[in-house]
Amino acid sequence: MLDAVHVGRQPIFDVQGVVVAYELLFRGRMDDVASGRQDTYATSAVMVNAFTEFGIAEVAGNRPCFINLTREFVTGRLPLPFGPEQVVLEVLETVYVDDEVIAGLTALSEAGYKIALDDFVWGSGHEQLLGLASYVKLDLLDGDLSRLDEIVAACREYPGLELVAERLETEEQVAIADRYRMELRQGYALSRPQVLSTPSLSPSRLRRLELVAALMSPDVPLEKITSIIVSDPALALRVLRVSNSVAAGVVSRISSVRQAVMLVGLNRIRRWATLMVVDDVAEAPEEQLLTALAQARLCESLAPRFRADPGAAFVAGLVTGMAGLMGTTTAAMAEQLPLTTEVSDAVTVGTGRLGEVLRAVRAYEDGEWGSDDLAGLSLDAMRWSTRTLTAAHRFSPTPAAKRRRGPAAPRLV
Repeated sequence: MLDAVHVGRQPIFDVQGVVVAYELLFRGRMDDVASGRQDTYATSAVMVNAFTEFGIAEVAGNRPCFINLTREFVTGRLPLPFGPEQVVLEVLETVYVDDEVIAGLTALSEAGYKIALDDFVWGSGHEQLLGLASYVKLDLLDGDLSRLDEIVAACREYPGLELVAERLETEEQVAIADRYRMELRQGYALSRPQVLSTPSLSPSRLRRLELVAALMSPDVPLEKITSIIVSDPALALRVLRVSNSVAAGVVSRISSVRQAVMLVGLNRIRRWATLMVVDDVAEAPEEQLLTALAQARLCESLAPRFRADPGAAFVAGLVTGMAGLMGTTTAAMAEQLPLTTEVSDAVTVGTGRLGEVLRAVRAYEDGEWGSDDLAGLSLDAMRWSTRTLTAAHRFSPTPAAKRRRGPAAPRLV
C-alpha cells in the first residue's frame, strides 16, 4: 500500500475577507521523532510535502505561503531549498534570539525572503527582529492583551510592517483586530485549517544519500546527478514537481529529467536532497516501483524505433507508470508538472511519436505484441530496474525489522 502524506493549510485574510496567503501546517505522526527535534522535523516535512509531493501550485496557487522556521533553518545549518518568490519565513517564538539568529535572518532578508515573527511577545528578544520583519503575528486568544497598545505602537514605527491577528475565535477578537487596524487575520472565526492529502512514494534512503554525497563535489557532472535521479522513480517525480515551482513564468517546458535538473539547478537539488534525508520516511514498495521504473526504461529504449527522444520517452513512461501506481490519472499528474506539449499530449491523449511509444509498450504488456517483439528490450529494462532498486534497498531495513518497528512512521536520520 502507498503511504499518504498530509499538509495543513489555513487561510490568511485581509480586512475585506479575501484570502491573500496560507499558513502551511504539519499534519502527520511524531512517533519516532525525539521531542527536542519535533519542530525541525515538522518544518522539513511541510517543505518536502508541499513542494515535492503536491507541488506548491496545488497547495497555494499563486498566493504566498507562511512556513514555520526553527533555529536550524534560520541559521543556515539546514538549507532552504526554495527561493523567496512564494514563501514567508515564519520565525517560531521558541527561537532564542542571539547574534547567530540575527545574522541568519539578515542574510535571508537581504536575499529577498520575507520574514514573519510568530506569536510575538514583547520582551522575548524578538523585538530585536522588527527591523527585519515584514509581518508580526499577534495572538489575540492567549496573548497578553494588556500591552497591545505598546506593541502595536512599536510595530507602527516600522513602515511597511503588517500586523497579522492570529487565533481569532470570537467576534470580540475580530473587533480587536479591527480596532487596531491589523492588516491581516487568521483563526477559526474566519476559517479552520484544511488538510490536504495525497498518496506518496518515498525515494529510497540510499538514493537520497548517494545524491547528497555526489552533490558535495563542486565539479560533479550533470550526467551523474541525472543518472542517480532517474534510477529512482519517486525521486525523479519529486524533482519534476520541484521544477514546476521553479518554472513559474518560464516560457520553456521540460521533456526530460535532465532538463528538470538544469532548470532547478544543482544547488537547489542539493538542498532538496538534504531536506529529504531529514524527512526520512518509510521505504517504497519495491515490486510496484520496479514495474514503474521498468516501464520508463523500456519507453526510453524503444524510443529510437519511433524516432522519438529517449529522455522524453523516459519521462512519459515514468509519468504513466507512477499515475497508475498512485491511483491518479495521467492528466492530473501532467497538470502538476512543467512538461512540454509533446510529453503532455502523449501521456494524456496518446498523440505524437511518444504516444506511439507508450501504445507499443502498453500493447506488449497486455500480451498483444506482433512483429516487433519487445521481449529483449523488456528483459533488459527489468534487469536494469532490478539492479538499481536492489542497490537502493541494500541498506534499508529488512522486512522483519519493519514488522518489529510496526506501522511506517516518519523519523529523523
